[in-house]
Amino acid sequence: MPQGKGGVAHGSISLTINHQHHEVAAKRNHQNQLTINHLTLLLPYEPIIAGKAINVHLILEYLAFFLAFRYYVFLRKRQEDTISTDNRLSIILGAILGALVGSRLVGYLENPVLISSLEQLLQLMNTKTIMGGLFGGLLGVEMAKKMIGEKQSSGDLFTLPIIVGIFIGRIGCFLMGIKEFTYGEVTTFPLGMDLGDGLLRHPLALYELVFLAGLFWLLKHFRETKDLENGMLFKLFMLSYFGFRFLLEFLKPNVFFALGLSSIQWLCVICFLYYRRVLGVKTSE
Repeated sequence: MPQGKGGVAHGSISLTINHQHHEVAAKRNHQNQLTINHLTLLLPYEPIIAGKAINVHLILEYLAFFLAFRYYVFLRKRQEDTISTDNRLSIILGAILGALVGSRLVGYLENPVLISSLEQLLQLMNTKTIMGGLFGGLLGVEMAKKMIGEKQSSGDLFTLPIIVGIFIGRIGCFLMGIKEFTYGEVTTFPLGMDLGDGLLRHPLALYELVFLAGLFWLLKHFRETKDLENGMLFKLFMLSYFGFRFLLEFLKPNVFFALGLSSIQWLCVICFLYYRRVLGVKTSE
C-alpha cells in the first residue's frame, strides 16, 4: 500500500476520516430523532403493550365515569342533599338509561344509514355521542322523578362531575385523532393540526377542552359565591355547553344536514326550546 510522509498509509487516513464522518452523522441523526420524539405526539395515539394496541380512549372513558362518580359522592357528602338516597338512586338510574338510549340514537342520526346486516347493527350499538347522552339523561331523570313523585330539581349536584367526566373523555377523543369523529374541517388556521391523515384540521377536541376548563371554573365560582335558585347551575351548564357545541358544529365535516343544520345542531335547538323559560321567554305554563 502506498505510504505518505511519516509512513502513514493514505488508505488508513481515508478510512479513519470516513468512519469519523459516519459516527458524527449518526450521532446528529440520533439527536434529531430524540428531539422529534420528545416534541411530537403522533395521532392516533395507540401504544403497543405486549404486542397489542391499547385503546387509550376506552380506558379514559372508564376513568371518566369512575372519577366523575367519585367526585359526585365527594360533593354530596360535603353538602346537605334535600333528595333522599332512594330517590337519588332512582334518578341516577333514570339518567343512565336515558343517556344510553339518547347517546346512541343521536349518534346514529349524525349519519343515518339503512341497517341491512348484523355488522351494521353492532356498529350502531357502538356509535354514541355525549350530546345525546346529556339530553337523553335529562329526559330519563325527568321521567324517573315523575314516577317517584320527586318535585325538587336534582341536576346541580351532577353538574361539576359531568364536566369533569366530559373533560377526561375529550382527552381520549383527541388522542384518537381521526379515528374519532371529533376532528374538524381542513384549515389554514394557525391552530390546525395533523390528526392522523396528513392534513391540517381544526382540533375540535382541544377547543372543547379549553372551553370545559373555563366553564368548570365559572360554574364552580357561581356555586360558591352566588345565591342561585335550585336547579339553575345545571341549566346554565346545559345552555352553555349546547350553545358552544352548536357553534363548534360549523367547523366539523358533517355529512348529513336538515335545513342547513346538523343533527347535533338540531338537538341544541331542542335543548334551547326545552329551557326557553331560562332564556327569558314567557310561556303559559
